[in-house]
Amino acid sequence: MLLRAANWVMTATFLFSAAVQYNDPDPVRWMLIYGLGALACILSLRNRLRWQLPAAVGTTALGWAASLAPSVIGKTTFGEMLQSFHMTNTVVEEAREMGGLFIVAVWMAVLTAASASSSNR
Repeated sequence: MLLRAANWVMTATFLFSAAVQYNDPDPVRWMLIYGLGALACILSLRNRLRWQLPAAVGTTALGWAASLAPSVIGKTTFGEMLQSFHMTNTVVEEAREMGGLFIVAVWMAVLTAASASSSNR
């Protein structure tokens, strides 16, 4: 029941995240990663998710986040990321992007584990 409620929250989060990418310089790839995250959530809610989808989305998000890490870690603070909704500088923007990708990766790991577990029953 807790997983189901959290899945609804993450579905809404990913759909909102995809929707606000319209003004990003490269919106398609961001809409795609968040959209695929939302799709995995929806399929999970309908008990139609196979573990391969969230595993692939999560692996992609984690790899992408790791590629941003060297230009972000140690160069900004969590507080700076939350000070303004506007882009204050590229480091803050990339830190936010890395955080979003990490959230996708973590939730996809949860769905992968849940889906693999339910398919083994």
